Amino acid sequence: MKKRAFWVVIGGFCLLMYACKKEDQIKEAVSTFLGFQKPANFPEPVYKLENNKVTEAGFLLGRSLFYEPRLSRNNTISCGSCHIQSSGFTQHGHDVSHGIDDLLGTRNSPPIMNLAWNSAFMWGGGIYDLDLQPIAPITTHVEMDETLDNVMAKLRLVAKYPTMFKAAFGTEEINTARFMKALSQFMVMCISANSKYDKVMRKEAGQSFTADEQAGYALFQAKCSSCHKEPLFTDGSFRNNGLAPSPINDLGLYTATLQETDRYKFKVPSLRNLTYTAPYMHDGRFLTLNGVFDHYNDEVQQTANLDPLLQLNGKPGISLTADDRVKLTAFLKTLDDADFVTRKDLAEQ
Repeated sequence: MKKRAFWVVIGGFCLLMYACKKEDQIKEAVSTFLGFQKPANFPEPVYKLENNKVTEAGFLLGRSLFYEPRLSRNNTISCGSCHIQSSGFTQHGHDVSHGIDDLLGTRNSPPIMNLAWNSAFMWGGGIYDLDLQPIAPITTHVEMDETLDNVMAKLRLVAKYPTMFKAAFGTEEINTARFMKALSQFMVMCISANSKYDKVMRKEAGQSFTADEQAGYALFQAKCSSCHKEPLFTDGSFRNNGLAPSPINDLGLYTATLQETDRYKFKVPSLRNLTYTAPYMHDGRFLTLNGVFDHYNDEVQQTANLDPLLQLNGKPGISLTADDRVKLTAFLKTLDDADFVTRKDLAEQ
C-alpha cells in the first residue's frame, strides 16, 4: 500500500508539473505575439491595417477559419487544401487547382504570401480588397461551391467559434464581415521576408551572395526587374507575357474589365519561393524554371497587346544564354524562404 501511495504522489506531482509547463507555454505564446511587423527592407503595406488591426485572437480565429473545411459545400475543402504551407501556400504539383469533388479549376493556385502589399488579387483581377477575396473561392462551383450564409450557419454550430469570435471582436456574433476580417488577419501575417536575399539586403552579419548569385542578381536587374520589382518581386500589374492561349482560351484580365487591350493579361507573380511553388504561370503549364526560360527565350507569341517590355530587341522575348540561366537560377534560389514554409504559427493546429 505504501508503494502504491508513493507512486500516486509521484504521478500527481508529474501531472502538476506538466500542467504548469503547459500554462507557461501558453503564457509565453501570448507574450511573444507581436502582431503585424513590417520587414525592414519592405515598403509600407497597402492593406489598411488601421481598419483591421491584427490581434492575437483575430489571428488565431483567422488561422482556424483558413483550415476549416466547413467553408466548402460538403465540408471537405479548406483554404489550406489549395494553399499548402510547405508548398509556399500553393497547391504544389497541380497545374490547376483541385477543388470540391476533385473538380478542376482553370488556374494555378497562387501563393498566399505578402498579401498586405497587394492591391489586386486573382490571376485575372476583378478583386481589389483582401477582405473580399475569399468570396470567390468559397462560392466558385469548382472550388468550394458554398454560400456565405451556409458557411455562417455551419460555423455557429461549432462550439469553439462563438468563443473565438468573442475573443476577437467582443461578442459571440458570427457574421460575414467579421469572418472576412479574421481571414485577412491571418493572411496578412503570411509574410515571406527571411530569404538569403532579404538577409543580404538587410546587411545581416555573415550574409553575402556567391559569385554566381551576384552575377545572377545583375542579370535579374537587367532583364527581369521591370516587372518583378524588388523587394516583393512583382510590381502587382497585369501583363500579356506572350503565352500561347490555353485550350480553354482564358482571356485573363479581360474577363473582369471587358477592355480589348486586357486580353491575355495576367497578374505578374512574385518570384519568391519558386523552389516550393512549381508549376509556373497562371495555368501551371511549365513544370520547371527551364521551361519558363525556354518561353522567354524562344516561345513568346507576338500578340496584339504583347507587353512592350518583351518587344525591345527585334524579336519578342528575352534573350537568355545557357550561362545566363545558371546564374539566374542561382540568384532566384536566394529568394527561397525556408522559415516561411515551416513556421509553426502559420500551420494547421
